[in-house]
Amino acid sequence: MLAIAGLTLLSACNQKKGEEVTLQVKTQYGILEGFEEDGVKKFLGVPFAQAPVGELRWKAPQPLQTWEGVREAKAFGDDPMQPNVFGDMNFRGSGRSEDCLYLNIWTTASTTADALPVLIYFNGGGLMAGSGSEPRYDGSSIAKEGVIGVTANYREGVFGFFAHPELTEASDYKGSGNYGFLDQVAAIKWVKENIAAFGGDPDRINIVGESAGSFSVSLLMCSPLSKNLIAGAMLSSGAEVLPYEPSSQADADAAGAALLKEAGIASLADAMTMNADSLQKILPPRGMANVVLDGYFMTESADAVFEKGQQAQVPLLAGWNSLEGHPMQMLQGQAPTLQNFKNAMKARFGDMTDEIFNAYGITTDEDVLSQKGLDLASDLFTGFPTWKVCDYHAKTSSQPVYRYHYMHPRPQVSAKMGDKTAALAGGVREKTAEEKKAEAQQPAIAPGAVHSADIEYAMGTLDTNEYYDWQEEDYAISKLFLSYYANFCKTGDPNGEGLPQWTAITKENLDNAPVMKIDVESKEVVSPEKEKAYRTLEKFYRSKK
Repeated sequence: MLAIAGLTLLSACNQKKGEEVTLQVKTQYGILEGFEEDGVKKFLGVPFAQAPVGELRWKAPQPLQTWEGVREAKAFGDDPMQPNVFGDMNFRGSGRSEDCLYLNIWTTASTTADALPVLIYFNGGGLMAGSGSEPRYDGSSIAKEGVIGVTANYREGVFGFFAHPELTEASDYKGSGNYGFLDQVAAIKWVKENIAAFGGDPDRINIVGESAGSFSVSLLMCSPLSKNLIAGAMLSSGAEVLPYEPSSQADADAAGAALLKEAGIASLADAMTMNADSLQKILPPRGMANVVLDGYFMTESADAVFEKGQQAQVPLLAGWNSLEGHPMQMLQGQAPTLQNFKNAMKARFGDMTDEIFNAYGITTDEDVLSQKGLDLASDLFTGFPTWKVCDYHAKTSSQPVYRYHYMHPRPQVSAKMGDKTAALAGGVREKTAEEKKAEAQQPAIAPGAVHSADIEYAMGTLDTNEYYDWQEEDYAISKLFLSYYANFCKTGDPNGEGLPQWTAITKENLDNAPVMKIDVESKEVVSPEKEKAYRTLEKFYRSKK
Protein backbone atom coordinates (compact mmCIF):
# COMPACT_ATOMS: atom_id res chain seq x y z
CA MET A 1 0.00 0.00 0.00
CA LEU A 2 2.88 2.37 0.79
CA ALA A 3 4.36 1.72 -2.65
CA ILE A 4 1.07 2.51 -4.38
CA ALA A 5 0.67 5.70 -2.34
CA GLY A 6 4.18 6.76 -3.27
CA LEU A 7 3.53 6.19 -6.96
CA THR A 8 0.29 8.18 -6.74
CA LEU A 9 2.11 11.09 -5.08
CA LEU A 10 4.88 10.99 -7.69
CA SER A 11 2.32 11.01 -10.51
CA ALA A 12 0.55 14.01 -8.98
CA CYS A 13 3.85 15.89 -8.66
CA ASN A 14 4.76 15.18 -12.27
CA GLN A 15 1.33 16.31 -13.41
CA LYS A 16 1.69 19.56 -11.47
CA LYS A 17 5.13 20.18 -12.93
CA GLY A 18 3.87 19.47 -16.41
CA GLU A 19 5.81 18.07 -19.32
CA GLU A 20 9.02 19.73 -20.40
CA VAL A 21 8.73 22.04 -23.40
CA THR A 22 11.59 20.97 -25.62
CA LEU A 23 12.50 21.88 -29.18
CA GLN A 24 10.25 19.05 -30.32
CA VAL A 25 6.59 19.68 -29.56
CA LYS A 26 3.76 17.30 -30.31
CA THR A 27 0.69 19.09 -31.69
CA GLN A 28 -2.64 17.55 -32.65
CA TYR A 29 -1.38 17.30 -36.22
CA GLY A 30 2.16 16.04 -35.75
CA ILE A 31 5.52 16.80 -34.17
CA LEU A 32 7.24 20.14 -34.80
CA GLU A 33 10.92 20.80 -34.32
CA GLY A 34 12.00 24.37 -33.63
CA PHE A 35 15.22 25.95 -32.42
CA GLU A 36 16.38 28.11 -29.54
CA GLU A 37 18.00 31.51 -29.82
CA ASP A 38 18.88 33.93 -27.02
CA GLY A 39 16.78 32.01 -24.53
CA VAL A 40 13.65 31.90 -26.70
CA LYS A 41 12.30 28.74 -28.32
CA LYS A 42 11.12 29.50 -31.84
CA PHE A 43 8.78 27.51 -34.03
CA LEU A 44 8.48 29.17 -37.43
CA GLY A 45 6.43 28.34 -40.50
CA VAL A 46 3.84 26.28 -38.61
CA PRO A 47 0.88 25.38 -40.85
CA PHE A 48 -2.54 26.03 -39.31
CA ALA A 49 -4.78 25.10 -42.26
CA GLN A 50 -4.50 23.38 -45.61
CA ALA A 51 -2.83 25.38 -48.36
CA PRO A 52 -5.61 27.40 -50.06
CA VAL A 53 -4.53 26.42 -53.57
CA GLY A 54 -6.23 24.80 -56.54
CA GLU A 55 -9.84 24.02 -55.70
CA LEU A 56 -9.35 25.60 -52.25
CA ARG A 57 -8.72 29.06 -53.68
CA TRP A 58 -11.57 31.30 -52.53
CA LYS A 59 -12.83 28.82 -50.00
CA ALA A 60 -12.90 29.00 -46.24
CA PRO A 61 -9.69 27.58 -44.72
CA GLN A 62 -9.83 23.81 -44.45
CA PRO A 63 -8.64 21.76 -41.45
CA LEU A 64 -4.99 20.82 -41.47
CA GLN A 65 -3.98 17.27 -42.38
CA THR A 66 -1.82 15.28 -39.98
CA TRP A 67 1.75 14.37 -40.89
CA GLU A 68 4.10 11.53 -40.00
CA GLY A 69 7.48 11.98 -38.40
CA VAL A 70 9.04 15.29 -37.37
CA ARG A 71 8.35 18.48 -39.31
CA GLU A 72 11.00 21.19 -39.13
CA ALA A 73 9.72 24.59 -37.99
CA LYS A 74 12.93 26.59 -38.32
CA ALA A 75 12.11 29.01 -41.15
CA PHE A 76 9.20 31.28 -41.98
CA GLY A 77 6.70 29.96 -44.48
CA ASP A 78 5.83 31.82 -47.65
CA ASP A 79 4.35 35.30 -47.23
CA PRO A 80 0.87 35.98 -48.62
CA MET A 81 0.56 36.90 -52.28
CA GLN A 82 0.97 40.66 -52.73
CA PRO A 83 2.61 43.14 -55.07
CA ASN A 84 4.94 45.79 -53.63
CA VAL A 85 2.12 47.94 -52.30
CA PHE A 86 4.45 49.31 -49.62
CA GLY A 87 7.91 49.01 -51.06
CA ASP A 88 9.59 49.46 -47.69
CA MET A 89 8.02 46.40 -46.05
CA ASN A 90 10.63 43.93 -44.87
CA PHE A 91 9.85 40.20 -44.99
CA ARG A 92 11.61 37.06 -43.80
CA GLY A 93 9.50 34.50 -45.62
CA SER A 94 11.05 32.33 -48.31
CA GLY A 95 8.82 33.79 -51.01
CA ARG A 96 5.24 34.77 -51.77
CA SER A 97 2.56 32.29 -52.70
CA GLU A 98 -1.03 31.28 -52.11
CA ASP A 99 0.36 28.58 -49.81
CA CYS A 100 0.75 31.11 -46.99
CA LEU A 101 -1.33 29.92 -44.04
CA TYR A 102 1.47 29.64 -41.51
CA LEU A 103 1.98 30.99 -38.02
CA ASN A 104 5.05 31.51 -35.86
CA ILE A 105 5.54 30.91 -32.13
CA TRP A 106 8.03 32.38 -29.67
CA THR A 107 8.03 30.89 -26.15
CA THR A 108 10.18 30.82 -23.03
CA ALA A 109 8.05 28.22 -21.23
CA SER A 110 10.02 25.46 -19.52
CA THR A 111 7.08 23.13 -18.96
CA THR A 112 3.46 22.89 -20.00
CA ALA A 113 2.53 23.76 -16.41
CA ASP A 114 3.85 27.30 -16.96
CA ALA A 115 0.57 28.04 -18.77
CA LEU A 116 1.79 31.40 -20.09
CA PRO A 117 -0.60 33.94 -21.60
CA VAL A 118 -0.57 34.30 -25.38
CA LEU A 119 -0.50 37.24 -27.78
CA ILE A 120 -1.47 36.71 -31.43
CA TYR A 121 -0.49 39.61 -33.71
CA PHE A 122 -2.29 40.20 -37.02
CA ASN A 123 -0.29 42.39 -39.40
CA GLY A 124 -1.34 45.63 -41.01
CA GLY A 125 -1.08 46.54 -44.68
CA GLY A 126 -4.54 47.61 -45.80
CA LEU A 127 -5.62 43.94 -46.20
CA MET A 128 -3.46 44.12 -49.32
CA ALA A 129 0.03 43.51 -47.97
CA GLY A 130 2.07 42.48 -44.96
CA SER A 131 3.06 39.24 -43.25
CA GLY A 132 3.64 37.63 -39.91
CA SER A 133 7.28 37.28 -40.94
CA GLU A 134 7.93 41.03 -40.73
CA PRO A 135 10.66 41.74 -38.15
CA ARG A 136 8.64 44.50 -36.48
CA TYR A 137 6.12 41.90 -35.23
CA ASP A 138 8.81 39.51 -33.94
CA GLY A 139 7.69 37.80 -30.74
CA SER A 140 11.09 37.40 -29.05
CA SER A 141 10.79 40.44 -26.77
CA ILE A 142 7.25 39.74 -25.62
CA ALA A 143 8.28 36.12 -24.99
CA LYS A 144 11.02 37.31 -22.63
CA GLU A 145 8.30 39.14 -20.70
CA GLY A 146 6.54 35.85 -20.03
CA VAL A 147 3.99 35.99 -22.86
CA ILE A 148 4.01 33.57 -25.77
CA GLY A 149 4.22 35.59 -28.99
CA VAL A 150 2.43 34.40 -32.12
CA THR A 151 2.12 35.93 -35.57
CA ALA A 152 -0.19 34.51 -38.22
CA ASN A 153 -0.52 35.11 -41.95
CA TYR A 154 -3.85 35.51 -43.68
CA ARG A 155 -4.82 35.80 -47.34
CA GLU A 156 -4.74 39.36 -48.65
CA GLY A 157 -5.94 41.36 -51.64
CA VAL A 158 -7.98 39.50 -54.22
CA PHE A 159 -6.99 36.15 -52.68
CA GLY A 160 -8.48 37.05 -49.31
CA PHE A 161 -11.38 39.37 -50.01
CA PHE A 162 -12.94 38.48 -53.37
CA ALA A 163 -16.66 37.74 -53.45
CA HIS A 164 -18.63 36.34 -56.38
CA PRO A 165 -22.19 35.02 -56.79
CA GLU A 166 -20.98 31.57 -57.87
CA LEU A 167 -18.67 31.33 -54.86
CA THR A 168 -21.53 32.33 -52.60
CA GLU A 169 -23.85 29.75 -54.08
CA ALA A 170 -21.28 26.97 -53.85
CA SER A 171 -20.26 27.55 -50.23
CA ASP A 172 -21.78 25.65 -47.32
CA TYR A 173 -22.74 28.90 -45.61
CA LYS A 174 -23.91 30.68 -48.78
CA GLY A 175 -21.35 33.45 -48.47
CA SER A 176 -18.03 34.60 -49.89
CA GLY A 177 -15.47 37.36 -49.60
CA ASN A 178 -14.23 37.12 -46.00
CA TYR A 179 -11.51 34.52 -46.57
CA GLY A 180 -8.72 36.55 -44.96
CA PHE A 181 -10.81 37.05 -41.82
CA LEU A 182 -11.70 33.35 -41.76
CA ASP A 183 -7.97 32.57 -41.94
CA GLN A 184 -7.50 34.67 -38.79
CA VAL A 185 -10.23 32.67 -37.06
CA ALA A 186 -8.53 29.44 -38.11
CA ALA A 187 -5.24 30.67 -36.66
CA ILE A 188 -6.88 31.50 -33.32
CA LYS A 189 -8.54 28.06 -33.23
CA TRP A 190 -5.22 26.34 -33.94
CA VAL A 191 -3.60 28.24 -31.09
CA LYS A 192 -6.53 27.41 -28.80
CA GLU A 193 -6.14 23.71 -29.58
CA ASN A 194 -2.35 23.45 -29.49
CA ILE A 195 -0.69 26.21 -27.47
CA ALA A 196 -0.73 24.21 -24.20
CA ALA A 197 1.96 21.96 -25.68
CA PHE A 198 4.19 25.04 -26.05
CA GLY A 199 3.64 26.03 -22.42
CA GLY A 200 0.73 28.37 -23.14
CA ASP A 201 -2.68 28.86 -21.57
CA PRO A 202 -5.46 28.35 -24.15
CA ASP A 203 -7.80 30.34 -21.91
CA ARG A 204 -5.58 33.45 -22.01
CA ILE A 205 -5.35 34.21 -25.73
CA ASN A 206 -5.08 37.92 -26.49
CA ILE A 207 -5.33 39.22 -30.05
CA VAL A 208 -3.74 42.42 -31.30
CA GLY A 209 -3.36 44.12 -34.66
CA GLU A 210 -2.27 47.41 -36.18
CA SER A 211 -4.12 49.24 -38.96
CA ALA A 212 -5.76 46.51 -41.09
CA GLY A 213 -4.89 44.12 -38.29
CA SER A 214 -6.66 46.41 -35.83
CA PHE A 215 -9.74 46.56 -38.07
CA SER A 216 -9.57 42.76 -38.08
CA VAL A 217 -9.39 42.49 -34.29
CA SER A 218 -12.50 44.66 -33.91
CA LEU A 219 -14.35 42.22 -36.18
CA LEU A 220 -12.93 39.16 -34.43
CA MET A 221 -14.36 40.59 -31.20
CA CYS A 222 -17.79 40.49 -32.87
CA SER A 223 -17.76 37.38 -35.04
CA PRO A 224 -19.68 34.41 -33.63
CA LEU A 225 -16.80 32.25 -34.85
CA SER A 226 -14.12 33.89 -32.71
CA LYS A 227 -15.50 36.10 -29.95
CA ASN A 228 -15.63 33.24 -27.44
CA LEU A 229 -12.05 32.13 -28.14
CA ILE A 230 -10.23 35.17 -26.76
CA ALA A 231 -9.43 36.57 -23.32
CA GLY A 232 -8.37 40.07 -24.34
CA ALA A 233 -8.17 42.38 -27.35
CA MET A 234 -5.81 45.19 -28.32
CA LEU A 235 -6.41 47.65 -31.15
CA SER A 236 -3.71 49.83 -32.68
CA SER A 237 -5.06 52.44 -35.12
CA GLY A 238 -8.33 51.33 -36.57
CA ALA A 239 -11.68 49.57 -36.16
CA GLU A 240 -14.45 48.43 -38.48
CA VAL A 241 -17.17 50.59 -36.93
CA LEU A 242 -18.70 53.99 -37.65
CA PRO A 243 -18.06 55.56 -40.14
CA TYR A 244 -17.08 52.32 -41.91
CA GLU A 245 -19.96 50.25 -43.23
CA PRO A 246 -20.09 46.52 -44.04
CA SER A 247 -21.08 45.26 -47.47
CA SER A 248 -24.11 43.12 -48.06
CA GLN A 249 -23.39 39.77 -49.68
CA ALA A 250 -25.36 40.83 -52.77
CA ASP A 251 -23.32 44.03 -53.19
CA ALA A 252 -20.04 42.18 -52.66
CA ASP A 253 -21.04 39.53 -55.20
CA ALA A 254 -21.96 42.17 -57.76
CA ALA A 255 -18.68 43.98 -57.22
CA GLY A 256 -16.73 40.75 -57.70
CA ALA A 257 -18.56 39.88 -60.90
CA ALA A 258 -17.96 43.41 -62.22
CA LEU A 259 -14.27 43.14 -61.33
CA LEU A 260 -13.85 40.02 -63.46
CA LYS A 261 -15.71 41.61 -66.36
CA GLU A 262 -13.60 44.77 -66.22
CA ALA A 263 -10.44 42.66 -66.20
CA GLY A 264 -11.57 40.74 -69.28
CA ILE A 265 -11.88 37.42 -67.45
CA ALA A 266 -14.80 35.56 -68.98
CA SER A 267 -15.83 33.47 -66.00
CA LEU A 268 -15.05 32.47 -62.45
CA ALA A 269 -13.86 29.12 -63.81
CA ASP A 270 -11.25 30.94 -65.89
CA ALA A 271 -10.13 32.93 -62.86
CA MET A 272 -9.79 29.70 -60.88
CA THR A 273 -7.42 28.20 -63.44
CA MET A 274 -5.10 31.21 -63.63
CA ASN A 275 -1.84 31.01 -61.73
CA ALA A 276 -1.46 33.32 -58.77
CA ASP A 277 1.01 35.73 -60.38
CA SER A 278 -1.13 36.23 -63.48
CA LEU A 279 -4.28 36.66 -61.43
CA GLN A 280 -2.64 39.26 -59.21
CA LYS A 281 -1.45 41.28 -62.21
CA ILE A 282 -4.91 41.34 -63.74
CA LEU A 283 -6.76 41.83 -60.46
CA PRO A 284 -4.59 44.12 -58.32
CA PRO A 285 -5.36 44.11 -54.58
CA ARG A 286 -8.27 46.11 -53.25
CA GLY A 287 -7.86 48.76 -50.62
CA MET A 288 -9.21 48.38 -47.11
CA ALA A 289 -12.02 45.97 -47.87
CA ASN A 290 -15.36 46.29 -46.16
CA VAL A 291 -16.28 43.16 -44.30
CA VAL A 292 -19.09 41.23 -45.99
CA LEU A 293 -22.22 40.29 -44.08
CA ASP A 294 -21.91 36.69 -45.20
CA GLY A 295 -24.13 35.19 -42.48
CA TYR A 296 -21.15 33.20 -41.22
CA PHE A 297 -18.17 35.29 -40.19
CA MET A 298 -20.44 38.30 -39.68
CA THR A 299 -24.22 38.18 -39.47
CA GLU A 300 -24.63 41.90 -38.76
CA SER A 301 -22.45 44.99 -38.54
CA ALA A 302 -19.88 45.37 -35.79
CA ASP A 303 -21.73 48.53 -34.72
CA ALA A 304 -24.89 46.50 -34.16
CA VAL A 305 -23.01 43.85 -32.19
CA PHE A 306 -21.28 46.42 -29.96
CA GLU A 307 -24.48 48.40 -29.42
CA LYS A 308 -26.23 45.28 -28.12
CA GLY A 309 -23.28 44.22 -25.97
CA GLN A 310 -22.88 40.96 -27.87
CA GLN A 311 -19.17 41.40 -28.54
CA ALA A 312 -16.46 39.45 -26.71
CA GLN A 313 -16.79 40.41 -23.06
CA VAL A 314 -13.05 40.82 -22.48
CA PRO A 315 -10.68 43.60 -21.38
CA LEU A 316 -9.79 46.01 -24.19
CA LEU A 317 -6.66 48.10 -24.73
CA ALA A 318 -6.82 50.45 -27.70
CA GLY A 319 -5.28 53.60 -29.11
CA TRP A 320 -3.84 55.42 -32.05
CA ASN A 321 -0.98 57.73 -32.97
CA SER A 322 -0.75 61.50 -32.84
CA LEU A 323 0.03 61.93 -36.55
CA GLU A 324 -2.17 59.35 -38.27
CA GLY A 325 -3.15 62.05 -40.74
CA HIS A 326 -2.10 65.61 -41.54
CA PRO A 327 -4.07 68.73 -42.56
CA MET A 328 -1.66 69.26 -45.48
CA GLN A 329 -3.08 66.10 -47.04
CA MET A 330 -6.50 67.77 -47.16
CA LEU A 331 -5.16 71.17 -48.22
CA GLN A 332 -3.46 69.69 -51.30
CA GLY A 333 -0.81 72.36 -51.60
CA GLN A 334 -2.85 75.32 -50.37
CA ALA A 335 -1.53 77.52 -47.59
CA PRO A 336 -2.44 76.16 -44.13
CA THR A 337 -4.87 78.90 -43.16
CA LEU A 338 -8.08 78.41 -41.22
CA GLN A 339 -10.23 79.46 -44.16
CA ASN A 340 -8.44 77.22 -46.63
CA PHE A 341 -8.75 74.27 -44.25
CA LYS A 342 -12.46 74.92 -43.74
CA ASN A 343 -12.98 75.24 -47.48
CA ALA A 344 -11.19 71.96 -48.03
CA MET A 345 -13.33 70.18 -45.43
CA LYS A 346 -16.68 71.75 -46.35
CA ALA A 347 -17.29 69.18 -49.08
CA ARG A 348 -17.14 66.53 -46.36
CA PHE A 349 -18.72 68.26 -43.38
CA GLY A 350 -21.18 70.59 -45.12
CA ASP A 351 -23.29 72.63 -42.70
CA MET A 352 -21.49 71.08 -39.71
CA THR A 353 -18.04 72.39 -40.72
CA ASP A 354 -17.98 75.27 -38.24
CA GLU A 355 -19.40 73.13 -35.44
CA ILE A 356 -16.76 70.43 -35.93
CA PHE A 357 -13.90 72.93 -36.20
CA ASN A 358 -15.05 74.67 -33.03
CA ALA A 359 -15.34 71.35 -31.20
CA TYR A 360 -11.72 70.59 -32.07
CA GLY A 361 -10.67 74.11 -31.07
CA ILE A 362 -9.46 74.96 -34.58
CA THR A 363 -10.28 78.68 -34.63
CA THR A 364 -7.09 80.40 -35.85
CA ASP A 365 -4.53 79.95 -38.62
CA GLU A 366 -2.04 78.72 -36.02
CA ASP A 367 -4.40 75.94 -34.96
CA VAL A 368 -4.37 74.30 -38.39
CA LEU A 369 -0.89 72.80 -38.04
CA SER A 370 -1.06 72.45 -34.26
CA GLN A 371 -1.99 69.21 -32.50
CA LYS A 372 -5.64 70.33 -32.85
CA GLY A 373 -5.44 70.15 -36.63
CA LEU A 374 -3.46 66.91 -36.47
CA ASP A 375 -6.10 65.42 -34.18
CA LEU A 376 -8.90 66.14 -36.65
CA ALA A 377 -6.92 64.77 -39.60
CA SER A 378 -5.91 61.69 -37.60
CA ASP A 379 -9.43 61.05 -36.34
CA LEU A 380 -10.81 61.07 -39.88
CA PHE A 381 -8.50 58.13 -40.68
CA THR A 382 -8.20 55.81 -37.67
CA GLY A 383 -8.69 57.86 -34.50
CA PHE A 384 -12.45 58.19 -34.44
CA PRO A 385 -13.38 54.54 -35.12
CA THR A 386 -10.83 53.39 -32.52
CA TRP A 387 -12.36 55.85 -30.04
CA LYS A 388 -15.83 54.59 -30.92
CA VAL A 389 -14.93 50.96 -30.16
CA CYS A 390 -13.66 52.09 -26.74
CA ASP A 391 -16.88 54.04 -26.23
CA TYR A 392 -19.06 51.10 -27.23
CA HIS A 393 -17.16 48.61 -25.09
CA ALA A 394 -17.19 50.81 -21.99
CA LYS A 395 -20.96 51.26 -22.38
CA THR A 396 -22.03 47.71 -23.22
CA SER A 397 -19.57 45.48 -21.39
CA SER A 398 -18.56 45.02 -17.79
CA GLN A 399 -14.90 44.84 -18.82
CA PRO A 400 -12.25 47.57 -18.45
CA VAL A 401 -11.17 49.70 -21.39
CA TYR A 402 -7.68 51.20 -21.49
CA ARG A 403 -7.16 53.92 -24.09
CA TYR A 404 -3.86 55.46 -25.16
CA HIS A 405 -2.61 58.18 -27.49
CA TYR A 406 0.88 57.44 -28.77
CA MET A 407 2.79 60.70 -29.19
CA HIS A 408 6.50 60.00 -29.70
CA PRO A 409 7.88 60.54 -33.22
CA ARG A 410 10.49 58.22 -34.61
CA PRO A 411 14.03 59.65 -34.52
CA GLN A 412 15.79 60.88 -37.63
CA VAL A 413 16.55 58.44 -40.41
CA SER A 414 20.01 57.02 -39.75
CA ALA A 415 22.80 58.92 -41.51
CA LYS A 416 24.04 55.69 -43.04
CA MET A 417 20.82 55.56 -45.06
CA GLY A 418 21.94 58.61 -47.08
CA ASP A 419 19.45 61.07 -48.56
CA LYS A 420 16.32 59.11 -47.65
CA THR A 421 13.09 59.80 -45.83
CA ALA A 422 10.66 57.74 -43.80
CA ALA A 423 8.22 55.61 -45.79
CA LEU A 424 4.79 54.23 -44.87
CA ALA A 425 5.61 50.83 -43.41
CA GLY A 426 8.55 51.49 -41.14
CA GLY A 427 11.23 51.62 -43.82
CA VAL A 428 12.73 54.41 -45.91
CA ARG A 429 12.70 55.59 -49.51
CA GLU A 430 14.52 58.11 -51.66
CA LYS A 431 13.43 61.71 -51.27
CA THR A 432 11.78 63.15 -54.33
CA ALA A 433 12.93 66.43 -55.84
CA GLU A 434 9.65 67.97 -54.69
CA GLU A 435 10.25 66.83 -51.12
CA LYS A 436 13.75 68.26 -51.08
CA LYS A 437 12.35 71.56 -52.32
CA ALA A 438 9.48 71.47 -49.84
CA GLU A 439 11.86 70.96 -46.93
CA ALA A 440 13.17 74.46 -47.53
CA GLN A 441 9.79 76.09 -48.22
CA GLN A 442 7.03 74.27 -46.34
CA PRO A 443 5.98 75.52 -42.89
CA ALA A 444 7.27 73.47 -40.00
CA ILE A 445 5.17 70.38 -39.37
CA ALA A 446 4.27 69.61 -35.78
CA PRO A 447 6.14 66.51 -34.64
CA GLY A 448 4.22 63.35 -33.95
CA ALA A 449 3.96 59.61 -34.31
CA VAL A 450 2.94 58.67 -37.85
CA HIS A 451 0.74 55.73 -38.77
CA SER A 452 2.45 52.42 -37.81
CA ALA A 453 5.28 54.15 -35.89
CA ASP A 454 4.17 52.52 -32.64
CA ILE A 455 4.69 48.90 -33.68
CA GLU A 456 8.40 48.51 -32.96
CA TYR A 457 8.01 50.33 -29.65
CA ALA A 458 5.07 48.23 -28.44
CA MET A 459 6.63 44.92 -29.51
CA GLY A 460 10.15 45.76 -28.32
CA THR A 461 11.59 45.34 -31.81
CA LEU A 462 13.45 48.64 -32.37
CA ASP A 463 16.69 46.80 -33.10
CA THR A 464 15.09 44.95 -36.01
CA ASN A 465 14.71 48.29 -37.83
CA GLU A 466 18.10 49.63 -38.89
CA TYR A 467 16.68 52.60 -40.76
CA TYR A 468 16.34 54.89 -37.76
CA ASP A 469 18.84 56.40 -35.34
CA TRP A 470 17.29 55.03 -32.15
CA GLN A 471 18.17 56.89 -28.96
CA GLU A 472 18.03 56.02 -25.25
CA GLU A 473 14.62 57.66 -24.95
CA ASP A 474 13.28 55.41 -27.71
CA TYR A 475 14.38 52.30 -25.84
CA ALA A 476 12.89 53.63 -22.60
CA ILE A 477 9.52 54.24 -24.27
CA SER A 478 9.66 50.80 -25.87
CA LYS A 479 10.32 49.16 -22.50
CA LEU A 480 7.29 50.98 -21.07
CA PHE A 481 4.99 50.14 -23.97
CA LEU A 482 6.09 46.48 -24.05
CA SER A 483 5.49 46.22 -20.30
CA TYR A 484 1.96 47.55 -20.73
CA TYR A 485 1.31 44.98 -23.47
CA ALA A 486 2.74 42.10 -21.44
CA ASN A 487 0.87 43.02 -18.25
CA PHE A 488 -2.38 43.33 -20.17
CA CYS A 489 -1.90 39.85 -21.66
CA LYS A 490 -1.20 38.41 -18.20
CA THR A 491 -3.98 40.03 -16.20
CA GLY A 492 -6.24 42.12 -18.43
CA ASP A 493 -4.71 45.20 -16.79
CA PRO A 494 -1.65 47.02 -18.20
CA ASN A 495 -0.59 48.43 -14.84
CA GLY A 496 2.51 47.21 -13.07
CA GLU A 497 5.27 48.18 -10.70
CA GLY A 498 7.20 51.26 -11.81
CA LEU A 499 4.79 52.16 -14.61
CA PRO A 500 2.68 55.34 -14.81
CA GLN A 501 -0.77 54.54 -13.42
CA TRP A 502 -3.35 53.86 -16.13
CA THR A 503 -7.03 54.12 -15.16
CA ALA A 504 -9.66 52.14 -17.01
CA ILE A 505 -12.57 53.77 -18.82
CA THR A 506 -15.95 52.61 -17.52
CA LYS A 507 -19.58 53.64 -17.83
CA GLU A 508 -19.04 56.04 -14.94
CA ASN A 509 -16.20 58.13 -16.42
CA LEU A 510 -17.04 58.23 -20.14
CA ASP A 511 -17.29 62.01 -20.29
CA ASN A 512 -13.98 62.36 -18.46
CA ALA A 513 -12.26 59.37 -20.01
CA PRO A 514 -8.69 58.79 -18.78
CA VAL A 515 -6.18 58.40 -21.61
CA MET A 516 -2.54 57.36 -21.34
CA LYS A 517 -0.29 59.71 -23.33
CA ILE A 518 2.69 57.53 -24.23
CA ASP A 519 5.77 59.69 -24.78
CA VAL A 520 9.14 60.50 -23.24
CA GLU A 521 7.18 61.59 -20.17
CA SER A 522 4.18 59.27 -20.24
CA LYS A 523 1.19 60.29 -18.18
CA GLU A 524 -2.53 59.88 -17.87
CA VAL A 525 -4.70 62.84 -18.92
CA VAL A 526 -8.39 63.66 -18.86
CA SER A 527 -9.85 65.98 -21.49
CA PRO A 528 -13.62 66.52 -21.50
CA GLU A 529 -13.09 68.86 -24.48
CA LYS A 530 -11.65 66.01 -26.55
CA GLU A 531 -14.54 63.72 -25.62
CA LYS A 532 -16.93 66.47 -26.75
CA ALA A 533 -15.07 66.70 -30.08
CA TYR A 534 -15.51 62.96 -30.65
CA ARG A 535 -19.21 63.24 -29.82
CA THR A 536 -19.56 66.06 -32.35
CA LEU A 537 -17.87 63.99 -35.05
CA GLU A 538 -20.13 61.07 -34.13
CA LYS A 539 -23.16 63.36 -34.49
CA PHE A 540 -21.99 64.19 -38.02
CA TYR A 541 -21.44 60.55 -39.02
CA ARG A 542 -24.81 59.46 -37.66
CA SER A 543 -26.51 62.27 -39.56
CA LYS A 544 -25.23 60.69 -42.78
CA LYS A 545 -26.56 57.20 -42.10
